[in-house]
Amino acid sequence: MLNNKSDSPEYLAKRAFYDKVLTIYGRNAVLEALEDEAVSIHKLHLSKSNKDAAVLEQMKAIAKQRGIEVSYHDKQSLSRISKNAKQDQGVALDIVLEHFGDEESFRSVHKNYRIIALDGVTNPQNLGMIIRSCAAGKIDAVLLPTKGAAQISPLVIKASAGTLFKMPIIKTSNLKDTLLSFRADGAGIYTLSSHAKKNYTEENYSDKTIFVLGNESEGVSAKVESICNASITIPMQRGVESLNVAVTASLLAFL
Repeated sequence: MLNNKSDSPEYLAKRAFYDKVLTIYGRNAVLEALEDEAVSIHKLHLSKSNKDAAVLEQMKAIAKQRGIEVSYHDKQSLSRISKNAKQDQGVALDIVLEHFGDEESFRSVHKNYRIIALDGVTNPQNLGMIIRSCAAGKIDAVLLPTKGAAQISPLVIKASAGTLFKMPIIKTSNLKDTLLSFRADGAGIYTLSSHAKKNYTEENYSDKTIFVLGNESEGVSAKVESICNASITIPMQRGVESLNVAVTASLLAFL
């Protein structure tokens, strides 16, 4: 994240806060998040045009109990907040993802790390399952590009079974540059390939290791593959050529 030298500390702090805010929508998803006291919430948004409904009264009651601000908007304004007018059902919720951040903030806390980086993973369910496996296993963060990949959404939250709120996510606008920065920090960067000669269980990994998983059909992009240290393979039987990207992440998470 590049900052202007004239930016005030107050502005930078506010920007850092909103970088961690995720807006979800839909009555079921919003109610579930409100009911989970482990989820940090910034604000509840409701449409003024909503008709009376028990679920809305329940949301407002929980918000009052938890001291959560409630804002009312016209339908058009709410759609700009939810970014999904067809499916928001007149409600949106700003969730604070405490574990979201950039590379610099992550490295200021973690001197050693294992990271799974995603290069063009587009299926939200795969992303959610990857996050779940990483949270359960020995992975310190997921490195997620902000473009050309699935982004955090209610479907991802559901697929992660709530582990999204526990897993550090590093956001990057340029995966190659971020990986190069980690490599300069001494990290070993590995891609997975069925053509690689080295078994993934036999590699000697350093205290700083990044595994790069690619697009569901195309794999890791050439520009990212070109900067990786080595390629490793997961041996498979019975002529199976590849694994689902989420399954691969699970194996790596418990390596």
